[in-house]
Amino acid sequence: MCGIAGFLEAPARSGADTLRDRIGAMTDAMHLRGPDDRGIWADAASGIAFGHRRLSIIDLSPNGRQPMQSANGRFVLTYNGEVFNYPELRDELAAAGCRFRGTSDTEVILEGVTVWGLERTVERLIGMFAIALWDRETRTLHLIRDRLGIKPLYWGLPGGGLLLFGSELKALRAHRGWTPEIDRDALDAFLRFGYVPAPRSIYRGIAKLEPGTILTVQADALARGAPPTIRRFWDLRAVAARGLSDRLAPDDAAAADALDSLLRDAVRRRMIADVPLGAFLSGGIDSSTVVALMQAQSSRPVRTFSIGFREAGYDEAPAARAVARHLGTDHEELYVGPAEALATIPHLPLWFDEPFADSSQIPTHLVSAMARRHVTVALSGDGGDELFAGYNRHLAAYRLARAAAVPAPLRRAAAGLLAAVPPARWDRAAALLPSGVRPPQLGDKLHKLAALLAAPEDAGRAYRRLVTLWTGEDLVPGAGREPAVTALDDPALTAAAAAGDPVERFQLFDMATYLPDDILTKVDRASMAVALEARVPLLDHRVVEFAWRLPPSMRIRDGRSKWLLRQVLARYVPPSLTDRPKSGFALPIDGWLRGPLRGWAEDLLDPARLRREGYIAAEPVRAAWTAHLSGRANHQHRLWAVLMFQAWLERDQTAMEAPDGAAASRTAALGAAAVPAAAAG
Repeated sequence: MCGIAGFLEAPARSGADTLRDRIGAMTDAMHLRGPDDRGIWADAASGIAFGHRRLSIIDLSPNGRQPMQSANGRFVLTYNGEVFNYPELRDELAAAGCRFRGTSDTEVILEGVTVWGLERTVERLIGMFAIALWDRETRTLHLIRDRLGIKPLYWGLPGGGLLLFGSELKALRAHRGWTPEIDRDALDAFLRFGYVPAPRSIYRGIAKLEPGTILTVQADALARGAPPTIRRFWDLRAVAARGLSDRLAPDDAAAADALDSLLRDAVRRRMIADVPLGAFLSGGIDSSTVVALMQAQSSRPVRTFSIGFREAGYDEAPAARAVARHLGTDHEELYVGPAEALATIPHLPLWFDEPFADSSQIPTHLVSAMARRHVTVALSGDGGDELFAGYNRHLAAYRLARAAAVPAPLRRAAAGLLAAVPPARWDRAAALLPSGVRPPQLGDKLHKLAALLAAPEDAGRAYRRLVTLWTGEDLVPGAGREPAVTALDDPALTAAAAAGDPVERFQLFDMATYLPDDILTKVDRASMAVALEARVPLLDHRVVEFAWRLPPSMRIRDGRSKWLLRQVLARYVPPSLTDRPKSGFALPIDGWLRGPLRGWAEDLLDPARLRREGYIAAEPVRAAWTAHLSGRANHQHRLWAVLMFQAWLERDQTAMEAPDGAAASRTAALGAAAVPAAAAG
């Protein structure tokens, strides 16, 4: 796992020293992603420069250093990620006459491109990756992002024939040829969704390369002002459409056997590493399945890590402990409270680069930091909810579909009744129930159900309303020039979703938007901030393609979500240990904002400050803050989005332009000796 950066000047106009200085600054801005090594490569005649920060996982020797050139010298590559089927590909290439200098997956990609071509090679990769490839013969740059968007890749055209790219925005900021400008339309979208939806970033003119795509630009064409071309090598919409039209036979045992075998292989491949390896364990269905399959294929206890909270309804540590005890893992847990959260918050803008408002970013980082003290790689259960219909909104869609005969006025009336009771009062009522049947965070869930009951019939509009934090408010002065277009606005996505039932439509919307832009962004930034590689076996693309062929009854049956995945897990862990209401990896932000985080929030939400900065309208924010403090409403998610922007803005301009002093000293210590010999240019 690493960080990559680079740029292409067309026409070439800088000397070799200038190119190296600029790519060095871009590379060093990502020192957290790769503390083990630093590599740069530049070709002044072509105006191209690549940089790499390395977290050594496979082939720890100098032969694994990047940027790396192919054996024939034609291709240069810098790459972030892991390819988990590289041993088989290596054997094929060796049989075709390739001679390898080392044992890294990086070299396998390079030689695969040499023998099979770029697109055929990428289609054969099983893994997670963000790749930059320079073809010296045709003077062509290719940028490639993995199928599901597990690894990040930003790019932009600041003007003057310059193209920038990198794993993080801070790398692009370090290039003096670009002056960042906040995109008010992207900010408006962020406040509504809690993340900046692809393909936008928080800055004008800088985009996220979308999952499953290849961007190609030829230097001479760029010099003429021609835009890059972007094509898909894997299309989630097409995968879903094929799966929904080619369902698996309704054979429960055969489907469970097939999923068990596929998941075993996906997990086994992700246990390959030349460094210590472990797993995150929450005690839920997804992480328990991953850990169970790891332990079943390991000769020693797997290292597992979990986070706990002392607030009722949020603590999953006891469940994780029970699963770990049953499987015999070497388990470690950490309990956190407001003090740990408050200590983490000031660092979030540095780690996440752009505003990001999923509060589980904090426990994800804390569990990553705990794991990093013992391992360099950790497997996670992310993706299971999207694949097997595990979110509460999926279950709500399932139930509402069965209540479709209820007239819309009655549904809206029921929504009004649910929303009329403040979440805190619902939670107090839930506290009267026995602990075994007490739903966690009941108030929040019932208010989401109310939103779904009141939503329009159209699945796309219903989904958008359900996941939108702020609706109807004029939040961002000056927004609206170029309204943010997300994957939800894609007619092809809507058409693909129409082939499924209401649950499958929500799943597809989640996989196209929420998964890459929220869940996978969170996991990548929170783990890479401590130089921990997080691997997500449930998002092996073969598992994704299999899951889209499942009949609806294998997703949700008799009101139980993730039905088929539960059948697989039951082969390894008794259902009594994992069968409980879903709580999610959330923080008790609701109460913390009224208590230990109140002073911090008051400062950032001060109306005079909001007006002075001019990015967010003060009146709707102040109204929500006042209602939240009174307990009349739970606006934790809305307010957290505003707070995360404010915290990011506070650090944005000068503090994020260069590494801090400690970072600079670490970078300098690597020095020119870290530049790989193979990349000498």
